[in-house]
Amino acid sequence: MDINLNKWYRCTVDKNEFSKLCHKSNWSGFKHTTIFFGSLFFFGYLAFITWGTWWSVLFFLIYGNIYACSDSMWHETSHRTAFKSKFWNDFFYQISSYMNNFEPVRWRYSHFKHHSFTAFNDPFDFEIVIRKPIDLFYFFSFFIPFFQNIFFIHKSLQVETLKHALGFTTDVMAQCIPEEKRSKCRNSARIHVAIWIGAIILSIIFKSWFPVLYIVLPGIYGATLNKLFGLTQHTGLEVNIKDHRYSSRTVYINPIFSFLYWHMEYHIEHHMFPTVPSYNLKKLHNLIKEQLPPPKKGLWDAYKEIILTLIKQAKNPNYKIKINVPNPQLK
Repeated sequence: MDINLNKWYRCTVDKNEFSKLCHKSNWSGFKHTTIFFGSLFFFGYLAFITWGTWWSVLFFLIYGNIYACSDSMWHETSHRTAFKSKFWNDFFYQISSYMNNFEPVRWRYSHFKHHSFTAFNDPFDFEIVIRKPIDLFYFFSFFIPFFQNIFFIHKSLQVETLKHALGFTTDVMAQCIPEEKRSKCRNSARIHVAIWIGAIILSIIFKSWFPVLYIVLPGIYGATLNKLFGLTQHTGLEVNIKDHRYSSRTVYINPIFSFLYWHMEYHIEHHMFPTVPSYNLKKLHNLIKEQLPPPKKGLWDAYKEIILTLIKQAKNPNYKIKINVPNPQLK
């Protein structure tokens, strides 16, 4: 397979239709964020009033899994496509960055690099966490609350943020962030750490778990759903190839999951046309789907392929999924 394309492959799409799809809307952004935070506050309130019962455990799990889906809000606002207004994109970017344990300066630059070098080993893509040779134990640990933060704490985003706050220059900082922006990265990391410390102090003063349960730990105990979404994007697929149809995956999911995921299940479409707002990705998909591999029909269908592939790649790192691409450009 020839991987030495001069530029990234893009599907053919009508220019006028594409121009319409790139239109950004403050109304769509506020509608989404209002429903998201409304749902978060609703289940947070239920967890509070049922404290001391098993119902509270259930409601905190729901709260945590909604909270961790701030990852998708972070992603859309990082592209500045959630809102038409740059101000509102940046405002919610800062909030969702904290909620998702993403230091905002680091992730602004590393995500740009992720789109520039999707699934390329060199330069290193800091956002694709499952690489060859596959560590199956590490992969499955993503779905177990607290597990990674106990057994793989050295790889956690919290430790990375703490290093930045203490003034260390990590690999991702050295390779992704311009030198003149690194002090800004360290300062924003210190703000995040200060919020953690403040919440812990409040919990101690008031002898209550609520501050840490609501604003420090949700992304840890509620990460399962967000990981189920996010690990479908690139896991097990091709690397070092300039055609997103081979390195990214589109999955059909139900409307509730699609809402929480900000419609990033259309992931080939997003990588191929990153300027299209998430709320228009389904329309884009319908325009170009004949040029794409068949989408996976649900998370179960996606993970049947992913798990089988990871098991095979653990034994043979050179194993590749056979992707059925219409009229492939690469042979």
